[in-house]
Amino acid sequence: MLIQHDGRRIRYDLTGPRGAPVVCFAHALAADSGMWAEQLPAVWRAGYRCLAVDMRGHGGSEATQGDYRLDMLADDIDAVLTANAIDAVHFIGLSIGAMIGQAFALRRPEKTLTLLLCEAPPASLKNAQTIWAPRVRAVEEAGTLAPIAEKTMKRWLTEAFKRRQPERWKQIFDTVAATTPDGYRGCVAALSHFDFTADLPRVDAPALIICGEDDPATSIEENERLASLLPRGRFHRFSGARHLPNVEDPERFNAILINWLTEHM
Repeated sequence: MLIQHDGRRIRYDLTGPRGAPVVCFAHALAADSGMWAEQLPAVWRAGYRCLAVDMRGHGGSEATQGDYRLDMLADDIDAVLTANAIDAVHFIGLSIGAMIGQAFALRRPEKTLTLLLCEAPPASLKNAQTIWAPRVRAVEEAGTLAPIAEKTMKRWLTEAFKRRQPERWKQIFDTVAATTPDGYRGCVAALSHFDFTADLPRVDAPALIICGEDDPATSIEENERLASLLPRGRFHRFSGARHLPNVEDPERFNAILINWLTEHM
C-alpha cells in the first residue's frame, strides 16, 4: 500500500486481523520491510495486526535528497498511522529502525504501547564518521550500494546462516544492493548525529532491548546502556547471532517477541 506524504511516496503493508492491536515494524539501514518476513506470520497467529513500513529511500518508499534526521523518519511512520486511523502501536525496530523507535517514543508517547528495540545505541557512536564515510564514498562513486553489499551481509548474518539459507541470504543481499544511494546517505546522516541519552528517562513505555552477542555493528555495552536509560527497560543478550537475530534464528526471536507482546496485552 502507498500514501503520499509531503509530496512523496511511502510504501507499507498493513496485514492481519482487523481491529486487533497493531505491531509496527521498522527495518535496518539498506533493508526494507521484507526483513521481517519471518516475524509476521507468528505475530498474526498471536492475534495482532502488523504494520511494516519501508523507510524513506528504501524498498518502495521514495527518497529525498539531503541529510535525514531520526525525527523525520519517525514522522514518516506517524503519517502512516494517521492515514490508517491507528491510535497506538507496539513498536519493533532494529538498527536504525530501533533508533527511529526511540525518536517515535519521545515524539509520540501517547502512540507508543511498548518498545522492542534491537541492535542500537542511545546516541551516535563516537567513531561514526570513521565507520560510515568510506561506505558512503564507495556508494557515491559507484552510484549504487552493490560495492558494499557483501561486507554488509557479513556483518549482518553468520556464514552458517548463508550455508543453511542461501536463497534467503540472496534475497537480503539483493535488497541491500537495490537501496537508493540518496536513501542510504540520508539515513547515515540521521544515525550519525543523534543523542537521546538525556531524554530517554522520560519514556514511560515498557521496553525490551535485544542485542546479538556476535554483532560487529554495535555492542552489548551500548545496548545495555540503552536499556538502563529507559525507566521500564530490560536487556536480553541473544546468543549465536550478529546484526539480524530475527533472521538468523527466527524461531527463538519470535518466541521472545510473542512472549513480550503477550506480557503487555
